[in-house]
Amino acid sequence: MAFEGLSDKLGGVFKRLRSRGRLTESDVKEAMREVKLALIEADVSYKVTKDFVNKVTERAVGEDVLKSLTPAQQVIKIVNEELIDLMGGAGDPKINIPSKGPCIIMMVGLQGSGKTTHAAKLAKHFRDQGKRPLLVGCDVYRPAAIEQLKILGEKSNVPVFEMGQIDPREITKKALSNAKDYGYDFVIIDTAGRLHIDEELMQELIDIKAIAQPNEIMLVVDAMTGQDAVNVASAFDEALGIDGVLISKLDSDTRGGAALSVLSVTGKPIKFVGMGEKLDEFEVFHPDRMASRILGMGDVLTLIEKAQQTMDEDDAKKLADKMQTEGFDLNDLLAQMKQINKLGSMRSVLNMLPGVGSKLTDADAEAGEKALKKTEAIINSMTKAERKKPSIIDPKRKRRIAAGSGTEVSDVNRLLKQFEQMQKMMKQFGIGGNLHGKKAKMSRAALLRSLNNGGGNGGFPM
Repeated sequence: MAFEGLSDKLGGVFKRLRSRGRLTESDVKEAMREVKLALIEADVSYKVTKDFVNKVTERAVGEDVLKSLTPAQQVIKIVNEELIDLMGGAGDPKINIPSKGPCIIMMVGLQGSGKTTHAAKLAKHFRDQGKRPLLVGCDVYRPAAIEQLKILGEKSNVPVFEMGQIDPREITKKALSNAKDYGYDFVIIDTAGRLHIDEELMQELIDIKAIAQPNEIMLVVDAMTGQDAVNVASAFDEALGIDGVLISKLDSDTRGGAALSVLSVTGKPIKFVGMGEKLDEFEVFHPDRMASRILGMGDVLTLIEKAQQTMDEDDAKKLADKMQTEGFDLNDLLAQMKQINKLGSMRSVLNMLPGVGSKLTDADAEAGEKALKKTEAIINSMTKAERKKPSIIDPKRKRRIAAGSGTEVSDVNRLLKQFEQMQKMMKQFGIGGNLHGKKAKMSRAALLRSLNNGGGNGGFPM
């Protein structure tokens, strides 16, 4: 989980502050020393850490804070505001989209940073907004780079322009002409990387920049490289002039120092982050929402946006109409589980819920994922009649279902019992009778409650 160590340490600092009631200046300064150590351990640069702590301390030792009825909450509020400012302020960084013609985005970065994968993620992001993106394969040196881009393009339903292993400058020229002829809205150029910054790499990128005249040069950096990511950003900006940063693998970096340092050190905003391996695990970077996650307050807005993008309203209405007349069966449960899977991994979803992500361990997340897969396997091993009417599943059928799904009969029994409890809970909420609009969404909320216990005894079979 991104910022896991920092979130835990800040949570401990703020808990101690809240337990003291009234605060003195020495209380605040002691807390800020702990915050300083937490930021340094999170791999935030020393200068950025020092400036941040000085700003917070200066504001927090003021008379208005120390004499307020809730001084600890006031200090937390100041830390939150300064974190937002550190990562880019209240406004969200935008892509430089021209008024006419396609928006040309040039993806640059070192080899292994996730550039090709995130070029496809970015293209899918635009396609999901109803735009027409085109991916361009200009990494002609790394083995199978173009083939990888074609596979990702197919998965994203985004066309890929490539001409094999010829000069990338020539590919760029032809790709731009193709984009104008066919009316693409975005042209995303996947350029070559190196294991280190060298003169040859930079000259090629400078040449492609001169030909493409990109509206946006997007640098992809690997969060797991820590402060090296910030150094890479500085070097690319000095040589090429970047417009924004995309941080990949942020979900795998428990420290998060790169995300907290890059703007202050380079002056270039973070515009997107990759939060997992799936093409959908990709987010616009919102400084205020990220600050909320760091402080353990969750990120419900992003979760809602993901749900709106992935969950089909027509399907929800059909389910509501069906439940009104026929009730909720195991086919519906399976369909809802598949919808939830589209939101991303269980870890990424639960991390956005206030008070949940900070308590979730890797073992819990892994157990929850296994529980979901096992539940899906069990339901898939049932006949249509059994899914429709689970009450017909007798001991003989249970043995067959368990064998077909590679599980135990006890797992099947547990699922059936939990499904029965879910149906009872839905009836208490009024779900399954007159079900429209707001109530239709409650079935999904009820399912999420059950899934949230996937790592414990109350969840789906494991």
